[in-house]
Amino acid sequence: MLKIKFITVGSLAERHWREACDEYKKRLSQSFKVEDCELKETRIAKNPTEGDIARVLDDEADRILAQIPQRAFTVALCIEGKQLSSEELAHLIDSKTTEGFSDICFIIGSSHGLSDRVKSAANARLSMSRLTFPHQLARVMLLEAVYRAGEINKGTKYHK
Repeated sequence: MLKIKFITVGSLAERHWREACDEYKKRLSQSFKVEDCELKETRIAKNPTEGDIARVLDDEADRILAQIPQRAFTVALCIEGKQLSSEELAHLIDSKTTEGFSDICFIIGSSHGLSDRVKSAANARLSMSRLTFPHQLARVMLLEAVYRAGEINKGTKYHK
């Protein structure tokens, strides 16, 4: 069974976000082995300098990279990533299985994004949209998108 790992920086503060994520993780667990790795966001000043942000991203990069399984196909979510349709995401997930990957790892950074080190280490970069979304909503959207992709690959009626 394919293992899908979600590495995210920052916590889900509101109950409704946690409940939505829990629901999709439960649904995903019917098709995939799901692992959720939530890393603490590095503390930063209220009005950070570019140097402060760079240091934070570097610290977060160390912790993110340490969580990526060896030989996993990694997908970094970032604004400059490629936008995929649900069918294209389904194909990406399915193709990695046939290529011999047993792990796919999706990475969402903090509100400051991801370090270039993480983006460079990733096999692919994915953008949810050109729009900006709250970090917590992006997590729910990613879980739903991966669930939908799995349902497309199974041929269910979830994706109409």
